[in-house]
Amino acid sequence: MAAVPDFPARCVIWFGSPQPAERAALAAAGWQVRGVATDDCVAIGMRGSDQVVGLLDLRSALPANLTRLQALLDEHRHMTLLAILPAGAPPPSPALQALLAVCAETFAAPLDLGRIVHRLQQLAGDAAQPPTHGPQQLIGDSAVLQVARSAIRKFAPVDLPVLITGETGTGKELAAQALHALSPRHARPFLAVNCGAIPAALVQSELFGHERGAFTGAASRRLGLFETASGGTVFLDEIGDLPLDAQTNLLRVLQEGTVERVGSNKPLAVDVRVLAATHVDLEQAVERGQFRRDLFYRLNVLRLPLPPLRDRGSDILLLAQHFLASFRDRHVTRARGFSADARRALERFHWPGNVRELLNRIQRAAIVTDGELISAADLELVPAQLDMPQRLLHDARRSAERDALLHALRQNEFNITACARDMQVSRVTVYRLCRKHQLALPELR
Repeated sequence: MAAVPDFPARCVIWFGSPQPAERAALAAAGWQVRGVATDDCVAIGMRGSDQVVGLLDLRSALPANLTRLQALLDEHRHMTLLAILPAGAPPPSPALQALLAVCAETFAAPLDLGRIVHRLQQLAGDAAQPPTHGPQQLIGDSAVLQVARSAIRKFAPVDLPVLITGETGTGKELAAQALHALSPRHARPFLAVNCGAIPAALVQSELFGHERGAFTGAASRRLGLFETASGGTVFLDEIGDLPLDAQTNLLRVLQEGTVERVGSNKPLAVDVRVLAATHVDLEQAVERGQFRRDLFYRLNVLRLPLPPLRDRGSDILLLAQHFLASFRDRHVTRARGFSADARRALERFHWPGNVRELLNRIQRAAIVTDGELISAADLELVPAQLDMPQRLLHDARRSAERDALLHALRQNEFNITACARDMQVSRVTVYRLCRKHQLALPELR
């Protein structure tokens, strides 16, 4: 099998200079961007199988360049064209009118990138039926999420393992589903398993299968996950929790493409792509001897980091609105939106549970609220729970610790033994705290 299938490329020929955010948004939607300077229009090279759309960026095009641009476009009459006009543009000149007349649609600055991407997907023939599992299922417009979506589209066609990293609740399984949906294996099974949820005694049987009589209770042969998914994709969530003996067998799958059922020594060929996810630092697990170094290198061919929700800015409110709308489609609720204090609370909260925690809070709030607007109290995000900047929180804790230590020392007339007894710590701890907070006992006494 070729490492990279020869899929038709989707390409936007951007006549002008796209901004980094514009280029990233198109790349995240699966479109390559090829810039062509309007003052030096050269031949456009492309493969016959490419899906190509031209985008005339007229925000900074000089009138003198329009004639050269028209001549180039005349050579590529087959190309579908879109156009971007500057904000508040005056009536177009005859030369500009001739260009706009052949454009399928015109957009005015400032750009709505979502509209442009949607139009491109329509022109490609797949906007009417969005994929059930694709990068767009990772909802959001933030720059960090666009980077992740773009990486998914790059990694999906390549038949190599992908290690998906990120905190709990960031959407690692959604990313794995997107990788499978965009891969040549999309018509074959996608099977997911949480390695930490399988009892240690059953891991080998669940993943690799067993023969009849292999152990007490094995009344019949059982196919494991890798045999069942042959031809498709296996997603191993929380790979860091996999026992060491199962790690050895997984390494054999990756190196040799074979499995051995429990109770058998006959290798069986399997054809699967392995995607793995973890919220722990596997490099540290390797150093501690909890994860095989050779397996880590085999899995870490392509790495896909997913950003925590707190780093995604405006995506938080976008996701909140999406989750509320989805809940309203399935359940009766008075909630239609969020109050101003709720929006502020959503943006300020640290979200240790990430997108999964946001979903749970929105669903609970939609049930308990008595009004049309969900409040911060409905979300259980009262001011005391809102995230403080980490430095301020650290300083507050340090100050409180120093004050408590000084109070205990003074109450006990700087007797270390009595102070330790009062604070319910050891004398060594009291001395350590004094050094930490730079309290000179002789001077204080």
